[in-house]
Amino acid sequence: MSQYRVLIDADDKKGLVHKVSTVFYKSDMNILSNSEFVDKEKNKFFMRSVVEGDITLDRLHQLISDVMPKSANIEVIAPQNKNIIIMATKEMHALGDILIRNEAGELEANILCVISNYNNLESLVSKFNIPFVCISHVGLSRDEHENRIVEYLSKFEEVDYIVLAKYMRILTPKFVEAHENRIINIHHSFLPAFIGANPYKQAYERGVKIIGATSHFVNNNLDEGPIISQDVIHVDHAYGWQDMQRLGKDVEKVVLSRALKLALEDRIFVNANKTVIFQG
Repeated sequence: MSQYRVLIDADDKKGLVHKVSTVFYKSDMNILSNSEFVDKEKNKFFMRSVVEGDITLDRLHQLISDVMPKSANIEVIAPQNKNIIIMATKEMHALGDILIRNEAGELEANILCVISNYNNLESLVSKFNIPFVCISHVGLSRDEHENRIVEYLSKFEEVDYIVLAKYMRILTPKFVEAHENRIINIHHSFLPAFIGANPYKQAYERGVKIIGATSHFVNNNLDEGPIISQDVIHVDHAYGWQDMQRLGKDVEKVVLSRALKLALEDRIFVNANKTVIFQG
């Protein structure tokens, strides 16, 4: 018996769920879970099913394609660990949380390596027997530095996601476009508020009562890509911005790991500059 994740997004029409369910039924497949959503404003249909049965992936894909509109996007995925690259700078809380969760078997990931522009995190990464690569930016232009990263990445045949675990350098449009909807970032703020540098100080000066973190796909608008996961904690007048920053790190690491887990489990659909996420 094989298990598959079936992901469909299409222009909404009557009977789509019935058509796909009929394929599952006629193929003698067991539906383990199923979720659907219709964006009425854009007339878009989204569906994620987890099914099990005695059929090949290609055959199941073909049967579904035969009953769906030609413009539909259809993926049939056999669950397996995805290949990820983590990029970081100096802070270890977000990186460390991912490494620990992966070591505990909570993430469906093969961490191919950790890339940083400093050596600070090498000792942490080495504890998990994961390759650490320092590609320094010192003395290089942004393009020259990024070209060295691209050259290193070219050694890997397949990279499903690049995770920016507090990587504090802006990626070029060329790099972002080459990995569309596959770069996951954590921003130390409850976006879209307080974007840019030192958001905790901005939040303190504004007198906010909640602080949070946002994980999103990277696009070429700074900190404005499709949001995957967010969370907040409450603060009050007694908290300085350093206190907010310290507490915020706990939120950041949880939100980034949560977003990565959703991606690894094929639960995210990008819908324009938003996401549709099936949790269950």
